[in-house]
Parts: sequence; structure tokens; C-alpha cells
Amino acid sequence: MALPSIIFASNNLHKANEIRAVLADLLSIQTLKEAGILIEIPEPHDTLEANASEKSGVINKLSGKNCFSEDSGLEVEALQGEPGVKSARYADNEPHYKNNIDKLLQKIKAVTDRTARFRTVISLQLDGQEYFFEGVCNGRITYTEKGEEGFGYDPVFIPDGASKTFAEMGMDEKNIYSHRKKATEKLVTFLKDYYDKN
Repeated sequence: MALPSIIFASNNLHKANEIRAVLADLLSIQTLKEAGILIEIPEPHDTLEANASEKSGVINKLSGKNCFSEDSGLEVEALQGEPGVKSARYADNEPHYKNNIDKLLQKIKAVTDRTARFRTVISLQLDGQEYFFEGVCNGRITYTEKGEEGFGYDPVFIPDGASKTFAEMGMDEKNIYSHRKKATEKLVTFLKDYYDKN
């Protein structure tokens, strides 16, 4: 069965494209701009879960429609989980990916244990209830940037089981490992089951 279209509470086209690549024909999503909602939602909280909930809750109240949001972060073992929830604005108050990478590599330049993970949390607002889905990709931080694809910290992250950074991979290859894909697949499985029962 075709699932009802749903709002993705974000204007980040990189994330929307990654999610659409996972969804294929299973589920149609609209970004905020596509849904005619022209606002930016702050991410003031200190956990991915709370930020995701903030975004989905605001859009659900504003639109009266079912929606989902996500918040993702890079968590580096040697930095006790930094940059984590501050991943997009690690170096500045604006999301400057190059500055963020420069700061990260500088902070761990002498560190040999470069274990890290990407983590995504999705918050779904559905018929008056909220549900959470998590995806994790374990890996390590490189010493230098490699690759031109992707966004964010992709040029310095190699997932476990791979020999290339996310930025050296096309979308299909990245989605073999992707934290966002894992969380999105859990969302779709839940929605299929939900609508089958309702």
C-alpha cells in the first residue's frame, strides 16, 4: 500500500535527498519549503532527541499535520562525545562545515584512538503521539580530508567495514552504512505496520 505523504520538518536538502534515496517509492516527503512553511526552527537543546522533538513538535502544531524531523551528530570517543549535538555549529554560530572539520582535526591531531560514530534520531509526530527512531554508524576519523561528495563531516569519516570516507562514496554506497538510512528504515517499517493496523 502507498503510505500517506508526510512533512519532513527540515529545509536541509542534503538530508532530504539522503532520506528520499532510502524511501524510493515507499513514502513521499515534503520539506518545509515544499509544504509552504517558511520558518527556521532553533535547536537549543543538549540532546539529539530533544532537538528532533522540538522541530517535529513545532511543525505539527503549526501545520496540524503528521510530520517527522531528525537531528544528527558526530560523536568522537576521544572528545567524550563531541561535537555531538553541536556538530553543525561546532566552530561557529553558523553551519560552516569546513571550519567544523578544521576544529575537529586540530583537537584530535595527536590522538591515535580515532573511534567515532554518527548518530541520527528521528522524531515522528503521528496522530497525536510522538515516536523516536535511532540509527548509528560506527567508524573512525581520518587525519586529512578525502573526497568531494556528501556534506558535513563526510570527508573525515570512514565507516567500519569500509576503506573510504563518506565523501568518497556515492549515495548508494553511503547508504550501505548510513546512520540516517538506518533510522529512516525503522521509521518506514513503523509506518507500514501502523497504517496496516489502522
